[in-house]
Amino acid sequence: VQLQAFGGGLVQAGGSLRLSCVASLRTFSNYRMGWFRQAPGKEREFVATITWGGGSTYYTDSVKGRFTISRDNAKNTVYLQMGSLKPEDTAVYYCAASSTSKIPTTTSAYNYWGQGTQVTVSS
Repeated sequence: VQLQAFGGGLVQAGGSLRLSCVASLRTFSNYRMGWFRQAPGKEREFVATITWGGGSTYYTDSVKGRFTISRDNAKNTVYLQMGSLKPEDTAVYYCAASSTSKIPTTTSAYNYWGQGTQVTVSS
């Protein structure tokens, strides 16, 4: 199983980026998908998650109203549209797949992880 995240980069504060994550999961639509991030010296933290069909989403408070998670099951892809970016959003962003039936907001709830993509927001 492989999850490959891409789309990171350097952006000025207030700007936007869209991250993508392609999963080689045979039954992609059976997994909740999530995004996490890890800044230098900090623990990996939950950002957003989306249900199997994309009908329900959940975000950490710090990104509500600025980030949008979505998925395309036909393409085995999950997206994270990030807007109004702030320097504190700077981190390596990871996508992950979870088979849990509950809202997965902890790293232990996820079965598979991508390699991460760097997002740097300059002030």
